[in-house]
Amino acid sequence: MAQTLETLSRRTDTLGSIRSIVHTMKTMSAINAVPYEHAARSIESYHQTVLDGLRAFVAKTGPVSVPDVAQAERLLVVFGSDHGLCGNYNEILAESARSESLKAGSPARVLCVGARMGDALGDQGIRPEFTFLPPASADGIGRLASDIVTRLDEIGGGDVHNRIAVTLVFTRRADKGQREPEISQLLPLEPTLLSDSGASGWHSRSLADYTMPPAPLFAALLRNHIFASVFRASAEAMVTENAARLALMQQAEQAVDDRLEEVGGQFRLVRQDEITNELMDIIVGFEALKKPSVVHSSSS
Repeated sequence: MAQTLETLSRRTDTLGSIRSIVHTMKTMSAINAVPYEHAARSIESYHQTVLDGLRAFVAKTGPVSVPDVAQAERLLVVFGSDHGLCGNYNEILAESARSESLKAGSPARVLCVGARMGDALGDQGIRPEFTFLPPASADGIGRLASDIVTRLDEIGGGDVHNRIAVTLVFTRRADKGQREPEISQLLPLEPTLLSDSGASGWHSRSLADYTMPPAPLFAALLRNHIFASVFRASAEAMVTENAARLALMQQAEQAVDDRLEEVGGQFRLVRQDEITNELMDIIVGFEALKKPSVVHSSSS
């Protein structure tokens, strides 16, 4: 009986330690998500400025021709994780990437972010051409975005607008704390950005103008558009990764609490049985001490 109590006591201590670790990881996930969320919001303002610049360029120069997507080389950039404890985060996104890759009949070239995403893509029969390291903090998002932009520029031979069709695949936040895969076309640019008609026109009492040569100006605007889009996708992916880890840690914490309650109940039952047995031993001993005295009195 004493051994059983000792075992249950050790289990309680172990579960308490596990709960402390889980609670710490849950807190870190909640804290880590905040800077990435701020980064995702801040890049939107910068991206909007770049888009306004593209519209101003088109308003001054005239419509830019849209390349034929069918003739461009297809690339997927898939944003995953490099750390575990986030459930099936990578596996769900890898399935979406596989479906997108096979849309045109032949597999697309794939760049991925995160070693675990690379493994998940491998399980889907996709071998990434290159795997980037995900950002360790919000400050690292710019580094990752620059690396991806540079790699795309190398693949496109300096003419990404006409030579490659790029799609971003990442996980974004959905309603009611949920998350879902997002597939966003990055290149070629949307026709509405390159035409000077309708809602995409330049709406201002001041005429758009620039002094740079058109070719390098368009290349700079395009590069910044790609950078901002990749930056936002990376930040959104990191927010949802930490949210997935937070949800998993909450489930784990609840499971540990339930197990602690169960072990605590077992401990109390065993302890009560021990107390009952000890009381019975006392009563039996007391009765045993009384009997000789009664017999001696009767004999007298």
